Amino acid sequence: MAKKGRVFSGARPTGRQHLGNYLGAMLNYVALQEDYDCIYCIVDVHALTTLETTLDLRQNTYEMALDWLAVGIRPEESIVFVQSHVPQVMELHTYLSMVTPLGKLTDLPTFKEKAREQPHNVNYGLVGYPVLMTADIVLYKADLVPVGVDQAPHLEFARETVRSFNHRYNTQVLIEPQMKVTQVPKVIGIDGQQKMSKSLNNHIELAATPEETRQRVMQMVTDPQRIRRSDPGNPDVCNVFSMHKIFSSPEQVEMVNTECRRAGIGCVDCKKLFAENLNHHLQPFRQRREEISQNPDFVWDVLKDGAKRASQIAEATMVEVRQAIGLP
Repeated sequence: MAKKGRVFSGARPTGRQHLGNYLGAMLNYVALQEDYDCIYCIVDVHALTTLETTLDLRQNTYEMALDWLAVGIRPEESIVFVQSHVPQVMELHTYLSMVTPLGKLTDLPTFKEKAREQPHNVNYGLVGYPVLMTADIVLYKADLVPVGVDQAPHLEFARETVRSFNHRYNTQVLIEPQMKVTQVPKVIGIDGQQKMSKSLNNHIELAATPEETRQRVMQMVTDPQRIRRSDPGNPDVCNVFSMHKIFSSPEQVEMVNTECRRAGIGCVDCKKLFAENLNHHLQPFRQRREEISQNPDFVWDVLKDGAKRASQIAEATMVEVRQAIGLP
C-alpha cells in the first residue's frame, strides 16, 4: 500500500520511558507507521541545551531506543536514529540561523519558560533550539510533524523559517512541514497534580517490574476530598479513575464509577485493580523488551543503520541547499 507521506518526530533521550511518554507519543509513533514513512530521531544534541552532565546520555539513548523497539516501532520500515549521528543537521542549522531574527526566537513561549527554569544556563543553544528543530524536520523533507496543540507555535516557526530561506535564496528547496495534530492526553503523575515527569519523580516506568508498578500505583493520589473509606468519592476528579478509563474494561470502569460514588469501593481497592490491569497491559511490552535487551548490540545496530539511511536523505537535501545558497 502506498504511503501518504513522510513523518518526522524527535524526542530527547530521557532513558527508560514512562506512562506519560507511552500515551503521549509512543503509541502514536507505532500507529503512524501504518500510513506513513516514518523517521524517528533521538535528539541528543537538543538535550545538551539543558543537561549539566552527559554521564548518562549514552545509556539514556540506549534505553529510549530499546523502549521504542519494544513498543512496536519497526526498524525495517521506519528510520530510527540518533540526531548527532547525522552531522548534516548542524550544517543546515547554521544556514537557517542566517535567516532567523533573534527577536523571534526570544519571543517564543518555550524559550521564556526554559529561561525561567534555568536562569543560570541560558545558553546560545537554548535560544537557537527552534532553529535546530526546524533543521531536523526539513533536512528529511518531512511532509508532516505530529504535535500537540501546545507545540503549534514551534511548527509555525519552522514553516516561517522555510519561507524565509526559500525567499532569501529564490528557491523552493525546503518544504513547509504540515502539522498533524495529535490528541495527546495530559497524563498526570502519581502526585495527582502535575504532569508525569521523571524530574518530578511522579512517574511510572513502563519497564518497571509488576511489583514496582504496584507500589507506584499505590502511591497515587485519588480524590483529595475523600478522607475515610466510608466517604463517597468523586471519580471525575480522581487521577486513578482517569487511568481506569484507558487500561480497564468498560465493565470495570462502570463498576468503579458507580461504587466509588456510593463508597462501595475504597481507594485502595481501586488502585489495586488499576495496578493489575496496567501490569497485564504492559506484559507483552516488557516481554519483548527483555528479549531485545539480551542482545544490546541489536539496538545500536538499529541506530547505526538508521543513521546510514537518514544520512542518504540528509546529504541529498544538503546538495540542493548548498546549490541554492550559492556556496562554492
